[in-house]
Amino acid sequence: MTGDYTILVIDDEQMQLSALSGFLKKKKFKVIEMLSALEGLEKLKNNPVDLILTDFKMPEITGMQVLERAKAINPDIDVVVMTAYGSIESAKEAIQKGATDYLTKPIDLLQLENIIKKIRERKRLISENLELKKQLTEKHHIKNIISQSPEMDEVLNKVARVANSKATVMIRGESGTGKEQVAQAIHASSPRSDKPFVAVNCAALTETLLESALFGHEKGAFTGAVQQVKGRFEIADGGTLFIDEIGDIPLTMQVKLLRVIQENAFERVGGTETIHVDPRIVAATNRNLEKMVQEGTFREDLYYRLNVISIIIPPLRERRTDILPLLNYLLNKFSEENGKEIKTLSKEAADLLLKYHFPGNVRELENIVEQAVVLSLENIITTEDLPFNIQESRSEESLSKGTLEQRLDSFEKKIILDALNSTNGVQTRAAKLLGLSERNLRYKLKKLGLK
Repeated sequence: MTGDYTILVIDDEQMQLSALSGFLKKKKFKVIEMLSALEGLEKLKNNPVDLILTDFKMPEITGMQVLERAKAINPDIDVVVMTAYGSIESAKEAIQKGATDYLTKPIDLLQLENIIKKIRERKRLISENLELKKQLTEKHHIKNIISQSPEMDEVLNKVARVANSKATVMIRGESGTGKEQVAQAIHASSPRSDKPFVAVNCAALTETLLESALFGHEKGAFTGAVQQVKGRFEIADGGTLFIDEIGDIPLTMQVKLLRVIQENAFERVGGTETIHVDPRIVAATNRNLEKMVQEGTFREDLYYRLNVISIIIPPLRERRTDILPLLNYLLNKFSEENGKEIKTLSKEAADLLLKYHFPGNVRELENIVEQAVVLSLENIITTEDLPFNIQESRSEESLSKGTLEQRLDSFEKKIILDALNSTNGVQTRAAKLLGLSERNLRYKLKKLGLK
């Protein structure tokens, strides 16, 4: 309802303020009118406000300053800037700084109403997505999926939509993006959640071992088969079977896998009894299956059987808003595991990690944080606790900045870090590699702020 939506209108011109407020009140919005921008910001501190409609050019402070101070009070608030035609560039700059939209004077009231509708609709969709994500997490106990990015919201929304079906799902994404966690989320959100979730990694097993792992074997089927063993398909009956690295499965095994998916039946290795099962299949790969189909290394019929529903997990570098929440989660996790009280990172360390490209994705971030927590001697993670390659990224960035002396220091730091990296941090060997005495190297490490 519009009466629940509060708009703070700030304009130092009484006529304009009254006209806008009157129009908005007619549309049943709750309106707070302020001639003073500073007084308007004080109102914001003590009143729930959904939207600020502010003039750009005012005697006390500018609309840009209203935007900055409003966002400091409430980062989620929407701000629409009103500006004269000659100040459109300033309004566009405000959008780059976080404003939701802008209007040119004289104000087109129909355009204003449409902008408010769009803002409310966007907020509604965001709210629904957050609520769905919250329900998914709380109701189905999804663990280890920490995100606040729209990219991962889309993934989780798709998880929610496909969970209740029996359709086969293909999860695509680079190594380390969390494909198994998403598969577990699908299982946990499904009617099969009280049945087993069973995983098998095709890349980790030879063809013979993979066949036995999937279908099981009878006693005496091969050397070492001293008893009957159930395979993953049998164990996952009624639950979910997660087949990871499906692109690494040999062609001969692809034929057998296709038959099981089509008929829900198979024989154990060395056996003749046909066993009927009903697992939900979720597969995953980081390979280009379409290209493999064209090259003849992956069966086209199996591809279409597996790729009924496709979920693509974006790499961490494409969802950078997830880095800080993941960092906080991992810091707490590894601090607790190692009996430490490390709750935060220094601004410099956080900045380095936010700029880093993470070729190994979430798995690499997890490794970095665990290493930093284990090695840290303080209750805060600093740049010195981060791996050499992360520190190198700072050195490379600074090579082209600063005074000549600063650039020379950065260059020297990079060479020393390269040497330490190649000698696994052994200073004696690094000094020899650099043609320095160990004492001289220690002096340079201290001078350059390196541990």
